[in-house]
Amino acid sequence: MNTTPKAVTALVGRASEGNFGSWCGSIVRLGGCTNPIHLVGNAALVDAGTGEVLHSFASAERGGRLLTACGNRRASVCPTCAGLYRADTYQLIRAGLVGGKDTATTVGGHPRVFATLTAPGFGPVHRRREQGGRARPCRPRRAGEYCPHGVSTGCLIRHADGDRRLGEAMCPRCYDYAGAVLWQAHAGRLWHRFALELRREIARRSGLSRTELPRLLRLSYAKVAEYQRRGLIHFHAVIRLDGPDGPDSPPPGWATTRLLTDAVHDAVGRVRLVAPGGDVIGPRVLRFGQQIDVRPIAEFGAGERLTSAAVAAYIAKYATKGAEAAGAVDTRIRRATDLATLPVRDHTLRMISTCWWLGALPEFEPLGLRKWAHMLGYGGHFSTKSRRYSTTLTALRTARAEHRAEQQRTALGLADRSIVSVGRWRFAGRGYTPDEALIAAGVRVSKEGARA
Repeated sequence: MNTTPKAVTALVGRASEGNFGSWCGSIVRLGGCTNPIHLVGNAALVDAGTGEVLHSFASAERGGRLLTACGNRRASVCPTCAGLYRADTYQLIRAGLVGGKDTATTVGGHPRVFATLTAPGFGPVHRRREQGGRARPCRPRRAGEYCPHGVSTGCLIRHADGDRRLGEAMCPRCYDYAGAVLWQAHAGRLWHRFALELRREIARRSGLSRTELPRLLRLSYAKVAEYQRRGLIHFHAVIRLDGPDGPDSPPPGWATTRLLTDAVHDAVGRVRLVAPGGDVIGPRVLRFGQQIDVRPIAEFGAGERLTSAAVAAYIAKYATKGAEAAGAVDTRIRRATDLATLPVRDHTLRMISTCWWLGALPEFEPLGLRKWAHMLGYGGHFSTKSRRYSTTLTALRTARAEHRAEQQRTALGLADRSIVSVGRWRFAGRGYTPDEALIAAGVRVSKEGARA
């Protein structure tokens, strides 16, 4: 919390002004947003039939600017807005598992699995191994085994969970950083090919052609990308089988959870993507890793360990995280000189530097590797879903905005009137002054105390 003398003095001076309550309320209503957006303009509530202005509002009434929440999804940037994004994602995922939010509740009886697709290995890294709840040696090897660069191929350390060496390459010169970066850049395309291959595999197992399958069955999914400590992402996904009309229609009887589980395993193993590498590193054949986890999700969360609520909470948690979970930074890198001062570990810096190096070569320009260097090469969306999985984030946000507008009309005594909102706003900056930041910090502390 910013409790500098300057902030305290400014706050005391503000408290002596007549509009302190309105000013303070405009910050409190942001819920502790760390980097609000400033808007300048005005708005009016107008009777839809007569055109009469029933209520007007201008930014000049709030010190010249209106503050609104930043809406950033990343917890490392704004925990408050990320918490709202996480809650919306939870509702979206859960609706596709048990119904609700305009999704039929019968969807809870459809075959569905929770699948985790990992990245392949690009070289041995330090890892945490457990057996029976106890830490085991990282990489047990015979004494005297070394890589071509003279580095031991074994590690007998029992790494603690917070050990900074976790995810670091055993030998940086052996580790295929170029391959790792290219895999990151193509991960979204690999997922797309997996979804296509999964449909083909289900059709093959059911004795149908690819054109016949949509007449009987549709595949829906929602997924999120999570960074591992080695800096590579893997995908967590809910995959569901529906009837031809989506979640409102049941799938055919032969479309079982077992069929879906087996089809996922086989489809993942067949996905391949050739990434051009030019004369620099040569072409690379990209694929998913061999560690694939596919588990059925309990119907309505009853009687099994993997419940719908647990899956929704798990996916929502990772929807607000980014590359900072792997020790990277959460802002774009603008200049090569910035690489020398990045507060990151060696392995992460090598991945960022590889993005910067490859991104300058013409053959890799379409991948935008320099643009996504701070994301270790991954430029895809962190959470996506198929069109018919469930509701959308836009629908959830619209419903929340309409609810707040209804509350405002009721408070103004206009609930029984047909009203339209007319306004004009423009961007005018972002952030807090020192005294505003002090109020916002107090709101965050109060919310954390209430949760505790």
